[in-house]
Amino acid sequence: MPPGITLAADAPQLSAANTGFMLICSALVMLMTPGLAFFYGGMVRVKSTLNMLMMSFISLGIVTILWVLYGFSLAFGTDSGSLIGWSSDYVGLSGIGLNELWDGYTIPVYVFAVFQLMFAIITPALISGALADRVKFSAWALFIVLWVTIVYFPVAHWVWGAGGWLFELGVIDFAGGTAVHINAGAAALGVILVIGKRVGFKKDPMRPHSLPLVMLGAGLLWFGWFGFNAGSWLGNDDGVGAVMFVNTQVATAAAMLAWLGYEKIRHGSFTTLGAASGAVAGLVAITPSGGSCSPLGAIGIGAVAGLVCAMAVGLKYKLGYDDSLDVVGVHLVGGVIGSLLVGFFATGGVQSDAKGLFYGGGFEQLGKQAIGVFAVLAYSLIVSAILAFALDKTIGMRVTEDDEVSGIDQVEHAETAYDFSGAGGGAAARRSVAPAPADTEAAAPQTKKTKKVDA
Repeated sequence: MPPGITLAADAPQLSAANTGFMLICSALVMLMTPGLAFFYGGMVRVKSTLNMLMMSFISLGIVTILWVLYGFSLAFGTDSGSLIGWSSDYVGLSGIGLNELWDGYTIPVYVFAVFQLMFAIITPALISGALADRVKFSAWALFIVLWVTIVYFPVAHWVWGAGGWLFELGVIDFAGGTAVHINAGAAALGVILVIGKRVGFKKDPMRPHSLPLVMLGAGLLWFGWFGFNAGSWLGNDDGVGAVMFVNTQVATAAAMLAWLGYEKIRHGSFTTLGAASGAVAGLVAITPSGGSCSPLGAIGIGAVAGLVCAMAVGLKYKLGYDDSLDVVGVHLVGGVIGSLLVGFFATGGVQSDAKGLFYGGGFEQLGKQAIGVFAVLAYSLIVSAILAFALDKTIGMRVTEDDEVSGIDQVEHAETAYDFSGAGGGAAARRSVAPAPADTEAAAPQTKKTKKVDA
């Protein structure tokens, strides 16, 4: 019997309020993927902007179809061996009754399915930030198909599916610290270790081309994350979702301030990129932990995440892996921090009675969290590296070096993000505006005192 069917006489009744709330939350989570596209798109150079946007947007198309065909069944169907699910009624979403409720809840199965779909969409999109500037779009699309099928759908079942082995172990992951952020961050690391560095890594300046676009993306992510987190309780009847909403705001604020403080001490400036990155680090860390801690605990979790993630993003230069937009430093490290800190900050009075070390619970919950963290990390890292290696040896993962240097937007999409052809009305206007070509070095002649500008 599919887990969505309940036969008990006192089964929950459909709640219009909870159903409406969850549909709104689903829309908020959907908005996070375009928000992520803007966040990543502003962080790359001009010549890669459209490719970065498209690497997120394509996930909206691919994962939606796969989820309907078989993804929902694999992730949330009847458990098989604690590793995977399967229910024929969920294939094509064809055997689900109009008013059939998700087991134990007051929302329809359709609503639960679409809410979880939005999680499945954004997770591979997160990976794309590590691969900026250098991956064939067709290879990336095929990677998404393989990765969500072999990695995301099974891991989602482990963590959230009834009978999944991490779920049964008692690992707490309120909204995706393991299934989303560690999963995506470890996958990103596995892929970049296979495909290698960008041309000019650690030599050429690779600064964000539009910090306003980054801030816009971060704002959309922050806004959408309230649906991502608070909605993961699947209702609004007992106050747990409200606590998660508050903790999301609190931890994000603390992480942003901690990141900026580190920047000021370490580099002497408060940067907009640091503010945006710190906010995302806090959102990542509170995702698994916010349903088990108090607002004071959320401040601690956010502050730790902001500080440690700010330190972690520099590891790519020391260790030599090219994580273009710090997916490893923010999502993998932030996800690990948030998941493990459940073992310290869980109060036992919010989503469950499990208590962390700071509340008299000993090391039991911390041990469970560690098992969940490192199981997902290892599985995603290894399988993702294998998938990238197989694709690289068959169809090729990377564009050519010449195409990478000239600009992946024009090569892969036959477009550029910005058209400056109409910027000036005459010779004088052109001299006063003097825009640099979008996909090349600055137009001004090079002199001994003029440094090259990398678009």
